Amino acid sequence: MAANRTRSPERQAPRRPAVTGTAPRLYERASQILAAEIADGTLAPGARLLESRIANRFHISRAPARQALAELEAHGLVVRSAGRGFVVKPRSKGKASSRRMQPDTLVDRIRLSPEPSWERIYKEVEQEIVAHTAFASWRIIEGDLAEYYGVSRTVARDVMARLQQRGIVKKDEKSRWYAPGLTSEYVAELYELRAVLEPVALLNAMPRVPAGFVTTLRKNLEAAMARSDQLTGADLDALENQLHVQLLDYCGNRTLMEALGLYQSLLIAHSFLYRWTPPLYPAEPFLPEHLKVAERLEAGHVSEAAKALEEHLHVSLDRAVARIKVVARDSRPSALPYLTPLRATASR
Repeated sequence: MAANRTRSPERQAPRRPAVTGTAPRLYERASQILAAEIADGTLAPGARLLESRIANRFHISRAPARQALAELEAHGLVVRSAGRGFVVKPRSKGKASSRRMQPDTLVDRIRLSPEPSWERIYKEVEQEIVAHTAFASWRIIEGDLAEYYGVSRTVARDVMARLQQRGIVKKDEKSRWYAPGLTSEYVAELYELRAVLEPVALLNAMPRVPAGFVTTLRKNLEAAMARSDQLTGADLDALENQLHVQLLDYCGNRTLMEALGLYQSLLIAHSFLYRWTPPLYPAEPFLPEHLKVAERLEAGHVSEAAKALEEHLHVSLDRAVARIKVVARDSRPSALPYLTPLRATASR
């Protein structure tokens, strides 16, 4: 069907104010979060921090990710690795160095960012599109995206390229952008891919994982289980990230890690679902499943841990689909002028 460029009433959403003015610097916001995670043990001594992973996690380019690492290094929290990236330094048993940057200090030092760029709107666009994929597949109109945010077509194009890199959007046979809906079938395909690739990545990662990382992972899970009724969506997201991203990042196989990136849209969707769906279980089921993996790793039974990880991913599929159904049943997507629905999800 030929595209009709006349706006229908449902697409005449108010234009968002242009992205202008000031905002916190991206590298300082990233370093603030990383410093807090080092302080509370989420990032254990010896944990490796890579520029590319920080850029992916915080949805920023490599330049501010590099600055965030330099900031942490300058304040004694990380040291350059003999291989790639940086590693978290052991905690000092004596008086902290005057150069050591504490999380509160980082909060105080947040300054203003320069002129707007794609990073300034990326996170909001990503969250909006991922949230909408619980309801349908969507056509994304690059020009309307630029107009809505009051940015140039170049900025909008950079946003779309980043979304494509993370597996959130794709191009159809006519090179038009679309975001595939989280149907039961599509989510099952992504989980099948995870169940094949993640155990292999775990086996490759373990010889490179620094001492203490797995113990910290296990302790964090035990602490979370002890207060399971108090966990927030952000808590659950951090625990998922520690096993499925931070640990597997030690894999060392670049081609395999690129393949793992194909389903980053699913990990981002989980982050959204944890924050916006009510608790579906008295205690989050993935916690004991993650703990089983961590305990096998700590005992040196890596093959058993890989098998436990595979089993965890297989049983997680139904829970993911259930959360998506809750969103589709209890919510309605907001109208955005740059999104046009293609079809309803089959999961409802």
